[in-house]
Amino acid sequence: MSASGDRPTVLHVTQPVSGGVGSYVAAAAADQQGRGWNAVVACPDGGPLPGRLIAAGIDWREWSAHRAPGAATTGELLALRRVLRSVRPDVVHLHSSKAGLAGRLVLRGRMPTIFQPHGWSWLAAGRGVRAGAVRWERRAARWTQMLVCVGDGEAALGRARGICGRYEVVRNGVDLARYTPASEGQRLAARTALGLDPAAPVAVCVGRITVQKGQDVLLSAWPRVTVRHPDATLVIVGDGELLTVLGRRAPAGVRFPGAAEDVRVFYAAADVVVLPSRWEGLSLSLLEAMACARPVVASAVPGLADALPSDAGALVPVGESVALAEAIVARFDQPEQARAEGAVAAGAAAAYDLRGTLDRLARLTEQLSAGRERAGAVPG
Repeated sequence: MSASGDRPTVLHVTQPVSGGVGSYVAAAAADQQGRGWNAVVACPDGGPLPGRLIAAGIDWREWSAHRAPGAATTGELLALRRVLRSVRPDVVHLHSSKAGLAGRLVLRGRMPTIFQPHGWSWLAAGRGVRAGAVRWERRAARWTQMLVCVGDGEAALGRARGICGRYEVVRNGVDLARYTPASEGQRLAARTALGLDPAAPVAVCVGRITVQKGQDVLLSAWPRVTVRHPDATLVIVGDGELLTVLGRRAPAGVRFPGAAEDVRVFYAAADVVVLPSRWEGLSLSLLEAMACARPVVASAVPGLADALPSDAGALVPVGESVALAEAIVARFDQPEQARAEGAVAAGAAAAYDLRGTLDRLARLTEQLSAGRERAGAVPG
């Protein structure tokens, strides 16, 4: 029987606690709690997620865990086992690769388990450990009742690598009431608030500053942009392990304002949003930019290419700084065309309403909860 009577108890386990994954977990837990469920989140302290959970009245359990496996992993497994014993969930929802590793090693299929990679583990692995990461995902899939992917491309990557199981695509969504097109007055107000020239071209990149997100490629491209538009400004919004390194090598005209709890002012100020990622699940930054009616220049990778309409911006080869620069310059050269692309993007964003995402996730979670064999216990 559920620890909360008829209400399903869902334990979300996540590491990381920031960026798109943190936002997703916060939204899913709040939605499920709003349905009368008992939603609990286990994650590390620090970062924005614990504070958001506490403010929303969601049960948060501290689970200290590093992003990568290492010497501390055994202790992390023991800590997660203690959380599981305390919460006694009906369904465990593991988010991203580290929680997927720890949770499935502890549970080994004894409890209904959802794994949501938010970007497969081998994509971030170095060449020497990539094959091992794929082997692990194949093995761990046997302990996973449901593999939830945020886009069709992510699911196709898993199947192509021989990861078998029940796949469900629950596409990422955007809050269309929160992310809306900015008027000209709002654009000027945003630029004033950010100290940007109201008349100069502005490109914005939002995301964790990491190898995955490709900001290093964007910095390599930027001098080619400023040859054509010397007054242009590039604003790279976020924090991450490469912030200090890239900040030191940034060319003229580049700003690093750090992480922002509310990024809408940056989208409002932008003439173009640039997402040069090396891989994605389904980029929340892309969906936000589209909902804000901004043209997007992005890498042609799954999670970007399968969501950005061809007439809402441009897709360029991964890692190609010259092509990236040319696509940005084209939007600066033709602002009317760029605005038309933004209008197309806003129309396309309607298909990614967050309400539909959360409804589908809830239906799938209920299926697992209803089918739970309740005789088992959390492994000792």
